[in-house]
Amino acid sequence: MPRYGLVDCNNFYASCERLFRPELKGRPVVVLSNNDGCVISRSSEAKALDIPMGAPAYQWEHVFRKQGVAVFSSNYALYGDLSNRVMSVLADMAPRVEQYSIDEAFLDLSGLPDAMALCREMRERVVRHTGIPVSIGLARTKTLAKLAAHRAKRDVACGGVFDWDAAPDQQALLRGAAVGDVWGVGRRCAARLAARGGVRTALDFTRLPGEWVRKELTIVGLQTQMELKGISCLPLVDAPAARRSVLCSRSFGELIEEKEHLREAVSDFATRAAEKLRVGGLLASAVQTFVLTPRHRTELPQHQGQAVGTLPGPTDFTPDIVHAALCGLDEAFAPGFAYQKAGVILLGLSSASGRQASLLDLPPEERERRRALMRVLDGVNRRHGRGTLRLASAAAPDRPWHMRQRRRSPRYTTCWDELPRIG
Repeated sequence: MPRYGLVDCNNFYASCERLFRPELKGRPVVVLSNNDGCVISRSSEAKALDIPMGAPAYQWEHVFRKQGVAVFSSNYALYGDLSNRVMSVLADMAPRVEQYSIDEAFLDLSGLPDAMALCREMRERVVRHTGIPVSIGLARTKTLAKLAAHRAKRDVACGGVFDWDAAPDQQALLRGAAVGDVWGVGRRCAARLAARGGVRTALDFTRLPGEWVRKELTIVGLQTQMELKGISCLPLVDAPAARRSVLCSRSFGELIEEKEHLREAVSDFATRAAEKLRVGGLLASAVQTFVLTPRHRTELPQHQGQAVGTLPGPTDFTPDIVHAALCGLDEAFAPGFAYQKAGVILLGLSSASGRQASLLDLPPEERERRRALMRVLDGVNRRHGRGTLRLASAAAPDRPWHMRQRRRSPRYTTCWDELPRIG
């Protein structure tokens, strides 16, 4: 019988912020989204204050001040690095690991004589090696493992690990789980299920006719129902699915009207997208550039521009990709509008290792020169921080199109200039 574990980092972003700030222990902590907009992570103390997920920061400032809430801007460099460290510990201890998100991973524990003991040891080692607390749920399906992890997080008596299969009354557990909290259902489907005979819990969902579930919620909904019944339908994924595109975009810290500032932003986004290509061992054949005005600001003129340009051949060479993105901006941009967002999407992806030769290819020595140049660029930026080396078209990080991050903590683990100091 298959056995799965789901490792979930507790309040991950907030836990990362506390890691280098021990004085925040016991104090409510929230982390804000891009441009310091909404709450996207809360410590347990912040949850106890009824600060909701997605709460607009400006509407809750008085609560933050009154309750002494520590507020942080998103620090994705820090979160990504600590996530990699957590996943590394898991990979050292579990036979197979599928990273599901930045703060979650599935484990294949099938056939292990004492999976519960391994999970307790794993939880202790993750905290000892990274400082990040985690909860672990065990079950015979991935969907039940997700519910078990929620239980492990909420029930202090579990000690951070909960075995669904060992629970004496599993139907009571399903009855206590809202159907909208079930992995694979979500809020929209939950509303449809509630309208159809008052299906509100996971147990209610398991009792629906399978034919109706497949018709109304497709094969995905039927698989979810079967998983809730203990029938495994979703095996562990050893390798992520092949990417069809690479996206790099961002909302600006303030509205942008000047085309030159947009050129700087698009150049920066194209550079970041090219880096992602090289990390994934991929090449792109086309570049799409888009610019958007704020659709919710109905008092402002609206414009959505986009353009797609074909590259001379599949490539991961940053200057070629940036040039194509800027040509696309020339087509997508229209004067007289205030833009809130821009982005670059790389299309027509293929494997760099399986690239087919063409009569139009550059000479071998030129291709090798370009590869060597990109290796140096990436190496310097990895060692000294992103943006240490950049194209002249991507400006220094003090332009109005950069995100607002007035409350960002230092990048303690990825930037030399921001390493913690002991005085």
